[in-house]
Amino acid sequence: MIKEFTKGFIKENPVFVMALGLCPTLAVSSSVMNAIGMGLAATFVLVCSNIMISLIKNFVPNKIHIPAYIVVIASFVTIVDMVMEAYVPALHKSLGLFIPLIVVNCIILGRAEAFAGKNNVFKSMLDGLGMGLGFTLALSVIATIREILGAGQFLGMQVLPTSYKPMLVAILAPGAFIVMGLLMGAMKLKKKK
Repeated sequence: MIKEFTKGFIKENPVFVMALGLCPTLAVSSSVMNAIGMGLAATFVLVCSNIMISLIKNFVPNKIHIPAYIVVIASFVTIVDMVMEAYVPALHKSLGLFIPLIVVNCIILGRAEAFAGKNNVFKSMLDGLGMGLGFTLALSVIATIREILGAGQFLGMQVLPTSYKPMLVAILAPGAFIVMGLLMGAMKLKKKK
């Protein structure tokens, strides 16, 4: 059981190993707060949709299981979107369009199809939690590096001397590609050894 939970952190990390969910990874990882917010939103959707899909899998005909899964996922994304807009409006505004786009995030649909549609509720819940937290971890690591290099800050607090000249490229789109590529390369190198 612990294997189902921990595989999303390193062995099958959605971002660094499977290269899934790259659009939100690149877009929202310019700040740690955005990364954590997106990661937790995706984790909620992953856990809830995995549980629900595992419960309904035997009642949904094979011909329509993908559309049915998308309806389930969209329902939980709508809940996340509305709750974030009500309780954390600044984060909701910052993440913008990327919250509704969780519906088509290939991590979530992939886990629904590959895992929740074939396993029991408890295993599906653990898989969703592990993959979601692995996604959150990946986003947070990328965002931490980008925020420190690009602004000299971590969660809005100055961590580098005020004399530090921020590397603007780190918080721009190319910085996301560079940091993610270096981290993916490091993961591959570690795996080889």
